[in-house]
Amino acid sequence: MLGEVLQWKYPADAVLSHWFRAHANAGLRDRGEIAEAVFDVLRHLRRYRQFAEIGAGSGTRRLAVLGLAAVWPRETLDTGLEAHERAWLDHVLSLSAAGLPRAVRHSMPDWLDERLAALPDAESLLRALNAPAPLDLRINPLKAEREALLAAWAQGPEARWAARPTPYSPWGIRIQGRPPVNRWGAFERGEIEVQDEGSQLLAALVAPRRGEMVIDYCAGAGGKTLLLGALMRSTGRLYAFDVSAARLARAKPRFARSGLSNIVPVAIAERNDQRVKRLRGKAHRVLVDAPCSGLGTLRRNPDLKWRQHPESLAQLCETQAAILRDAAACVMPGGRLVYASCSILPEENERQVEAFLAGHPEFSLLDAGAILADRGIEVALDGPFLRLRPDVHGTDGFFAAVMQRAKAGRPAVDEAGAGRADADKPGNDEAGDGEPACGASSASAPAMDAPRAADEAAEEA
Repeated sequence: MLGEVLQWKYPADAVLSHWFRAHANAGLRDRGEIAEAVFDVLRHLRRYRQFAEIGAGSGTRRLAVLGLAAVWPRETLDTGLEAHERAWLDHVLSLSAAGLPRAVRHSMPDWLDERLAALPDAESLLRALNAPAPLDLRINPLKAEREALLAAWAQGPEARWAARPTPYSPWGIRIQGRPPVNRWGAFERGEIEVQDEGSQLLAALVAPRRGEMVIDYCAGAGGKTLLLGALMRSTGRLYAFDVSAARLARAKPRFARSGLSNIVPVAIAERNDQRVKRLRGKAHRVLVDAPCSGLGTLRRNPDLKWRQHPESLAQLCETQAAILRDAAACVMPGGRLVYASCSILPEENERQVEAFLAGHPEFSLLDAGAILADRGIEVALDGPFLRLRPDVHGTDGFFAAVMQRAKAGRPAVDEAGAGRADADKPGNDEAGDGEPACGASSASAPAMDAPRAADEAAEEA
């Protein structure tokens, strides 16, 4: 199975899910440990391959042994190893990675190592991207209150998972470990969803109000759509656009479980869709969670760093620019446009926004930190963009920029202010006061990491 993953034909979680369905007799614990071992190999593949160059037998088996060594107690692992393999493992585990080149030490392809090295505190970021992520949940504000749910879990079987509030999102809950959340009563009742805290904050930047027309332009799996709909208190109209009808079909059970009635899923063409054209200049708010490299989610999807390459990145950047232009046309005068990605690379983030603003003077940049602060969310940011990093904020790597279209007859600069234009000010009609995707494959939807792939396959089996 590891050999199939390393062919890079399919995403790792898809290969794992297929393998678990074919081996239905494997227990839930075994599935979790196998998945963790595979993902450990993917996180540290370049370093492990260097270590695996020595030794006899299959190189893939040696990689698997190193992955299992990170998951199983040594005495358990030794029962399945030959004497020469135990000696080889002893030698490898005695080696220090400190003297290895940075790209090998942190197991990054050269092209990605070069790009990440240009970012601030690169060593800290690289370490964090190779660490497993916690599990973030989000309450459904229509059906649950975070404090009440946490209190109930503290007295129930969920207590073993030490659930606690996320530090930034007022809707988030963080859990250590990998419980089968999809079997919890709160999940089945539509009270919680799996969603990284960084992704949750995008809804706060959109800040939808009751009765508005809102477009989630790249709805993907629907996680952000669900939160936007709840903040609108199931009023108005919320379009969930995506070029993949299959993705939208998979999201429909989530929409139904949520209790929302204002979501309109629409499968659109990649370019020149007539339904999109009919909405030009009509939407109060548009969210573009653009298809991207997903490199901010390497904690959950470590295979992405081996599946992406500079050529695919260049193609993604072209797609992002086209989608942003099309989505912006739907924003009404005085309306809001939020561009986001789960990448940490400037060419997918700041440079995309700067190029868009240069060609669209009717839009002006707002201060993301000020918008979050107006909603009681304090995040220390350097500049007007939302930039989240796993080593600084404990979230996946996320980026967002908030832009506002000038009102008819007024220059855009008048609307920029300090990020607190009229559309940003909370009013009595603003919902939620207590409170992947188009054009290409995107990792911005909640990632199904290895343990969740094991849980899903077990449920289907």
